[in-house]
Amino acid sequence: MNDESKLAPLRKGLLEFVLLKLLAGPALYVADLLKTLASTDFAAPEGTLYPLLSRLRREGLVQYEWRESDLGPPRKYYRLTDAGHQQLAELQSYWDRLNLTLHALGAAPCAE
Repeated sequence: MNDESKLAPLRKGLLEFVLLKLLAGPALYVADLLKTLASTDFAAPEGTLYPLLSRLRREGLVQYEWRESDLGPPRKYYRLTDAGHQQLAELQSYWDRLNLTLHALGAAPCAE
């Protein structure tokens, strides 16, 4: 197993956290999300984002609004709900605790 295949499940698991972080600001169109993610380790195709966004919407974490576009049909712009902001805060807190634990474990002397 190469390093990339070991990291793929971790990236996939973190994608929800990443989307919540991105949607915590102004409402974004999926193309904006894809463009932002494209240059990161979280680059994902539309076929990955749309089902995840749909699940987050069903869970009440994101909502969308239709906006007219000069370039074609109306577009869905996504943003966090209050529950989404709460979920993001909980995930951020957990992430911070994980980082502290990893740093502490890395600094701990090895038992021989």
